[in-house]
Amino acid sequence: MIPELRKKYNHSFNPKAYDAFINDLKTFTYYPIDFRVSETPLFLDSDLTNKFLEASDNLINQLNDKNFKRKSENAIPPSLKAPNEDPHPQFLCLDFAITQDESGNFTPKLIELQGFPSLFSYQYFLDKIVRRHFDIPQNFSSFFNGLDGEKYTHLLRKVILADKDPKNVILLEINPPLQKTRVDFACTEELTGIKTVNLSDVVRNGKKLFYKNNDKEIPVERIYNRVIYDELQRKNFKFNFSFSDDLDVEWVGHPNWFFKISKYSLPLLKGKYVPHCYFLNTLDKYPDDLSRFVLKPLFSFAGLGVEVNVTKNKLDKVIDRSNYILQEKVEYAPVIETPDGYARVEVRLMLLWDKEPILATNLVRTSKGKMMGVDFNKNKTWVGSNLAYHP
Repeated sequence: MIPELRKKYNHSFNPKAYDAFINDLKTFTYYPIDFRVSETPLFLDSDLTNKFLEASDNLINQLNDKNFKRKSENAIPPSLKAPNEDPHPQFLCLDFAITQDESGNFTPKLIELQGFPSLFSYQYFLDKIVRRHFDIPQNFSSFFNGLDGEKYTHLLRKVILADKDPKNVILLEINPPLQKTRVDFACTEELTGIKTVNLSDVVRNGKKLFYKNNDKEIPVERIYNRVIYDELQRKNFKFNFSFSDDLDVEWVGHPNWFFKISKYSLPLLKGKYVPHCYFLNTLDKYPDDLSRFVLKPLFSFAGLGVEVNVTKNKLDKVIDRSNYILQEKVEYAPVIETPDGYARVEVRLMLLWDKEPILATNLVRTSKGKMMGVDFNKNKTWVGSNLAYHP
């Protein structure tokens, strides 16, 4: 994005400094990182940063619209609908590919979105550790809207804890030590003082939930929800209550938003930063050139079930058509110059919703394979996750 900055960073890159950086990430808290971190962050110029801000504002306006909220109600399976829903999600993530327009200018295109948490605590520590090992210009930040590290963590604690005592707030997950995002759990505990609790360890008594700490039952008043429904159902995981129960507990974020802001939202959104997308069951006729589209199941994470080589025969064989979308393919641009070719980039804009949605920080994924993700980038360097810094 900024040629002179990229040239300077690449020229001064030291593999030993990178090894020390990775060792820091593996040891700075009790869970080590369990995913590849790239050798470089992304440096955004002002023009592309402004496009990301415009895209974020445009999508927030659409997601806040009454028509969208009404249509999104259909996303929740009736058997999984949870009561006492908040009027908005506390966490919002917008995933954009960096593409090139007809004039060759870099521009974001929406890939996916979720009303569900991401690595909100880990990204704060990642910024500190990146700066410890690499030369990041002082006038560049990974935060937005006037936030710095201190203001960001204050806002994050406010959203997660509200007015509750940290001992009565839990981070809820399925088998936390086995999750690839487990480093974020440790980071969240450090920033907020809450405990990470396995879903199966929560006990119900009437409308109240409890967890054990040093053999003492502690009432749960607020849940930082990290449970992914898709995983819950895929593993047929057993636990002691139902998300659809009327419980005396606050959710952050509420389980319904996992469905309402998800791949289900993509056909409902429009604009220059949004590719064409359709519910499969609404199409009377398929697009003429199916090679320009990708087929996605509505509720799955980490690319499970995605079909990139779409044909009429494959579409005709889909049985549960209401749970699939057909999305226009987005061509990722070669963005980051590396010692062995260019890497393509996806930027996750991460918003916290207190009284209003606030674009707070970001997460970057880089790839040299056919798709994003570990399976497509084995034995490759200068790929993986990191941060985007902007002026």
